[in-house]
Amino acid sequence: MKVLYISLSIVIADQVSKLLVKGFSIPFLHIQYIGMYSGQRIPIIGNFFRLTFIENPGMAFGFNPGSNMKLWISLFSLFASIGLLIYLYFIRNKSLSLRIAIACILGGAVGNLIDRMFYGVFYNYAPLFYGRVVDFLDFDFFKFNLFGRSFDRWPIFNFADASVTIGVLILLFFYRSAKSEDQKTEELQAETNSSNKVESN
Repeated sequence: MKVLYISLSIVIADQVSKLLVKGFSIPFLHIQYIGMYSGQRIPIIGNFFRLTFIENPGMAFGFNPGSNMKLWISLFSLFASIGLLIYLYFIRNKSLSLRIAIACILGGAVGNLIDRMFYGVFYNYAPLFYGRVVDFLDFDFFKFNLFGRSFDRWPIFNFADASVTIGVLILLFFYRSAKSEDQKTEELQAETNSSNKVESN
């Protein structure tokens, strides 16, 4: 379960970056950090890569299913994160690539879940489970259509989104090798068990 350190690192990096973008206040310590204002753009590599602060009220790619679905999306994210954690325990002896992939997906899911669950309460704009996800990574890759919308740039995302995407790509690229590795491990265990039986007889 050491791969959980990957998940934890992703959650910390994701939340620190979001707090730096959005800003935060700790009154009892007299700390107040002013982040970016909503819609602000800061060029990093010309127009290709910039920081653009937006808050996503819905799902990926800015798709908003409506306020009636907000609670269900947050609850689904919560149960999915719990499910991934349980699954990670059951595959603790499986291939490393599979465990890393699930750990990346788990870290990204928890990162965005924190926004959905707590940001509305922390920033005093919505009740528990009705928060908005902070997005700020803005790249100009290519134009495309998705969900009936036309995008001139890649949809703005965050480190949690990137982590989920990386986890899914690892699953896609390394699924066959992981499956083959698991089969070899099972065959080796079977051979070891059969040789032990022969020796005992």
